[in-house]
Amino acid sequence: MPAVQILRRSGGTKQVNARPGQEAWNDEGARHPATMDFGQENTRVLGQDPLIPPALLQAEIPLSQQADEVVARGRLEATRIITQRDDRLLVMVGPCSIHDPATAIEYCQRLLQLSKKLSGDLCIIMRAYLEKPRTTVGWKGLINDPDINETFRINKGLRVSRQLYCDLTGTGMPIASEMLDTISPQFLADTISLGAIGARTTESQLHRELASGLSFPVGFKNGTDGSLSVAIDGLGAAASRHHFMGVTKQGLAAITRTSGNEHCFVILRGGTKGTNFDRESVKATREGLRKKGKPEVMMIDCSHGNSNKDHRNQPKVAQVIGDQLREGETGIVGVMIESNINEGNQKVPPEGPSGLKKGVSITDACISWESTIEVLEQLADAVRTRRSFRKEATNGVNGH
Repeated sequence: MPAVQILRRSGGTKQVNARPGQEAWNDEGARHPATMDFGQENTRVLGQDPLIPPALLQAEIPLSQQADEVVARGRLEATRIITQRDDRLLVMVGPCSIHDPATAIEYCQRLLQLSKKLSGDLCIIMRAYLEKPRTTVGWKGLINDPDINETFRINKGLRVSRQLYCDLTGTGMPIASEMLDTISPQFLADTISLGAIGARTTESQLHRELASGLSFPVGFKNGTDGSLSVAIDGLGAAASRHHFMGVTKQGLAAITRTSGNEHCFVILRGGTKGTNFDRESVKATREGLRKKGKPEVMMIDCSHGNSNKDHRNQPKVAQVIGDQLREGETGIVGVMIESNINEGNQKVPPEGPSGLKKGVSITDACISWESTIEVLEQLADAVRTRRSFRKEATNGVNGH
């Protein structure tokens, strides 16, 4: 039996006998080299850097009392709407992702003024996504790569992101974010009023466990293929108690115990099999929820699969949603819209972030601010019509 030389992790080599058939290890073009790491851990890990503990970051960048009250109000209002104790429409609107905090603040200030104007009919929560799931590879968001240059300064990203969230809520605007991993919420969850589990992770046990312990309502999107059952199953899982591995505010590994989150709902976002914002899809969603004993409520995403990935279709989707509201549909309790100061999207130029156009997404394309105003005003009008429709229906019943 031929001898094979193996490199020890601590240095030096060790001669071991190769089993029959392993002589190929010594061939030049063989997949497995004759010299290999004796240890079997982290063979593909290039390095690990310290991560700031959540408690330290929260102490460095605390949430003001005013911002804390905004977060609490946003959570309460969102909860009341999805439990149908408030007949307004819950609107999650904002950039696909945030890459420029200063521009995000400017957008927020505009949205805040519009929110005040439409507050009788719409509960507006700003979409403030910091992490982006990628189908293959690409920029993963402000937390992962804040300088947009593949330096991956995650500690900086966490600081920039927390400061941004504190600033946004400090203006009076509640915010929403996607829950993409199980660690970053420890740094940011105290600033968030509404959460979402994306189509790529809605079937993930880890994300369902995470949702079960979050202190705010969470929407589960249907699968990327359009499957609704995975989202409905997610509601049941998130409403249950769980025990799982997580991290503490001090950054230590721990066993996390949760009580379950009953304030979860489905988000219809379309998929590879087609759109699902029409009346038939809403009816089918109601039936699917009823069979599982879940409240018959849903949010509809105007973007992604429902817009066929064309931002110019978002107003058209919103129009169809508005038509259903005007007809008295009560199962639609919310909408999601990808919006920015300027429409469309852009790629990061060779010169880097300095060459980016202001207020234009670097991920999915968004509708413009002007279009956003039109869409939200139309939805507010639809809510008023639905309210009148229901009032007339109630009076008609009482009249008999």
